[in-house]
Amino acid sequence: MIPKDLFAKVRRIEITTSRLVSDVFAGQYHSVFKGQGIEFEEVREYQHGDDVRTIDWNVTARTGRAHVKKFVEERELTVMILVDASRSCRFASVNMLKSQLAAEVSALLALSAIRNNDKVGLIIFTDIIEKFIAPAKGRRHVLRLVREVLYFEPKGRKTDIAQALQYLDRVTTRKTIGFLISDFFEDEPGKTEAVKTAMAIAHRRHDLIPITLNDPRERFLPDCGLVSLEDAETEETVLVDSSNKAVREAYEKMNLDRIRLRERLFRSIGMDFIDISTQAPYADSMIKFFKKRSRR
Repeated sequence: MIPKDLFAKVRRIEITTSRLVSDVFAGQYHSVFKGQGIEFEEVREYQHGDDVRTIDWNVTARTGRAHVKKFVEERELTVMILVDASRSCRFASVNMLKSQLAAEVSALLALSAIRNNDKVGLIIFTDIIEKFIAPAKGRRHVLRLVREVLYFEPKGRKTDIAQALQYLDRVTTRKTIGFLISDFFEDEPGKTEAVKTAMAIAHRRHDLIPITLNDPRERFLPDCGLVSLEDAETEETVLVDSSNKAVREAYEKMNLDRIRLRERLFRSIGMDFIDISTQAPYADSMIKFFKKRSRR
């Protein structure tokens, strides 16, 4: 049974994200993500100003009056949200856990999708595929997705992005809009090339957009004496002297290199990406991305 406090969290997320969708997001989403093409709707009589290239000559010849074909945009899309539920996402030093941030962003994207009559589905993954919810429409469906992202207890601890993307290809039969929400902590030897290959393949078939989850403590180490640092995914611990300036600088450089490597990976594939943080309002980064895409 789902606890009452979880329902309160889901309701708060729904209220917050619904307001964002109503105020700014729905129009941005619609302008950025177009349908897959156009489809025939009807034939009607020619009116002054109609494009002569749309004239249906068969109907015109049969009726003796000029008729044109009317087409509409094939609007409906499928949106898949892939959420990293590994242990490193159950972390925060400010405001909210990265996993809660992922839930709010998932809600924002899902509500934007259904507002535009698109289907939305969910894949929760760690180093295994934890949960798949097939794409569907409706508010109740969106709330179920949010509850799963918030409440789901994964079996795995680590991260396997390549496997998640391969699974996406298996469960989708047409091009989708894919949002890959992760902190991209996947440091096992040999994984980088596998992730790059999987992302390149997925991006060719779909419109894949990584959304990176960040926390300031993962980049900067404060001066607070001896501290024990634990890798959430491997449970390995190391004792460091944070009062040592050289240690703090090495920590910052290591994490800056990790972020730059991640960005180079995205750019080498030609992917847009969104950086969000537990430290700042995520709406600003999301809106900036959508405006940039809309202009393009």
